[in-house]
Amino acid sequence: MRSSRRLVPAVPLAALALAAALLTPGVTPLAGSDAQAAPTAAATVATTAQEASRTPAAQTPDRRRLPSLTEYVALGDSWTADVVLVNRDGVPDTTHVPVDCAQSHHNYPKIVAEALGADRFRDASCGSATTRDFRRPQTGLPLGGTNPPQFDRLTRRTELVTIGIGGNDAGIASAGLDCLGVLPVDNPLTDSGAGLPFGGCKAKYTAGGTDQLAEQIRASEIKLVRAFRAVHRLAPRARVLVLDYMDVIPDHGCYPTVPASDEDMAYIAAKFRQLNRMVERAARRGGAEFVDTFSHTGGHDLCQDPVTRWAETYGPSVNDPAVGVPAHPNAAGARAQAAVLLQYLRDTECYSCS
Repeated sequence: MRSSRRLVPAVPLAALALAAALLTPGVTPLAGSDAQAAPTAAATVATTAQEASRTPAAQTPDRRRLPSLTEYVALGDSWTADVVLVNRDGVPDTTHVPVDCAQSHHNYPKIVAEALGADRFRDASCGSATTRDFRRPQTGLPLGGTNPPQFDRLTRRTELVTIGIGGNDAGIASAGLDCLGVLPVDNPLTDSGAGLPFGGCKAKYTAGGTDQLAEQIRASEIKLVRAFRAVHRLAPRARVLVLDYMDVIPDHGCYPTVPASDEDMAYIAAKFRQLNRMVERAARRGGAEFVDTFSHTGGHDLCQDPVTRWAETYGPSVNDPAVGVPAHPNAAGARAQAAVLLQYLRDTECYSCS
């Protein structure tokens, strides 16, 4: 079994599960963490030499002027919110959503909004969100808060909409925790379910010869298509960009950093890639532009050392001091997402394409 250097002390697995569950009443998102006091957007756009070595999209930065715009709205789940429990800013940002959405003060939409000089910006993203929460209030948040329907932030004046969604609709999020085990071996008790203390997510979701996660991913596509089409109706002037999920889920365990068997991690990583392919298809069918973050973010997965990985395993981050949520982007991950999105806007040249 491959493993990475262990540069941080192990944290009890129960603490890992507790941190993830804090943001996920009913559904645990494998989709959005941040813990950052990120550099300014100007610094992100310029791209330092260190970041250039990390982000393929920024290795040869394009100096073309970014478009300016009047109104930008961000929609999405926890990978858009870049969920964080606490960082040097204190508690999560409450400018646009309740505190228990765990939205970072420096998630990628905020970096992008600053870089574009948006006159009006609204970030509706929230931990554990699904496409249902685009149309209806998101209730049952950990502290009793309610995030209004994310579509409420859209207007007929909105010029740019970015969206990151799908992981919770498909159930990939909660399935990730079912891979965790006390030992990096396959579950010896196949009828005991999955998750702590034995892991066994592959056995659980492929029992009876049917891949339940694969079916859930396929069934979620139409939900995303309908959501993207609805954005066009509510914001007819807007350019709609859909982002997939970064390449931070390894196809192998690396105990104790990622306490799971190689078989389970290979399975969940494969489902993660299938999820991204679904998001891309849904974007095309829904009339949105697809922004590929996965292909530009390899080499920074959960098994890498703390200064290299762009997502955290059990919360503590050294990129920017913070405590985030397991298997979600950290501060560096948020900057990487922003860099890919900004480069896409440069490369496509046309801003308000009609």
